[in-house]
Amino acid sequence: MLAHSTPPVSPVTGQLDPGRWATSRFLNGFTAACAVLARLCMWISVAGLVLLIAAVAFQIFGRHVLNNTPTWAESLSLLLVLYVTMLGAAVGVRDAGHIGFEVVIAALHESAQRRMQILIHLLVLIFGALMAWNCAVLAESVHEYAMPNLGISEGWKYAPAALSGVLIVIFSIEHIVAILRHQKVVPAWH
Repeated sequence: MLAHSTPPVSPVTGQLDPGRWATSRFLNGFTAACAVLARLCMWISVAGLVLLIAAVAFQIFGRHVLNNTPTWAESLSLLLVLYVTMLGAAVGVRDAGHIGFEVVIAALHESAQRRMQILIHLLVLIFGALMAWNCAVLAESVHEYAMPNLGISEGWKYAPAALSGVLIVIFSIEHIVAILRHQKVVPAWH
């Protein structure tokens, strides 16, 4: 969600501008949808982490207690790690949890800060788009091959990075819009 803002008023008449009001409502709805999407990604990541712990625990139990290692547990664990980290990375972009040079940006004039922040989010957006595209191409190229011990397509290994790239693009757009509106994106976990 965005920080609270006043309704858009026409600079000429001083009254509520219906066009700007509709745009503002759309952008506020977009931000609310992004917050819900980020929370959903976090809950899916938490569920994936629980499944990951269960799969590894079952693998250890099978190896040391039953003396019969379940081979599918390792493949499932590796796949779950990909989903948990990629969804978490996308949420990290939305919640501004990624690495940044805040000291450099803070040293700039306010207008230069905004331009630099927009540039940073544009670069992250480009990275997300390239990641989504290339991982989708990779997923498509290996979809005929099966993952050992799971019997599902190898493409599922690249799907989380492609999904994460799409989410990074969406969340970067949200940040750019917020900066242009002189607002801040409130992290999804608030």
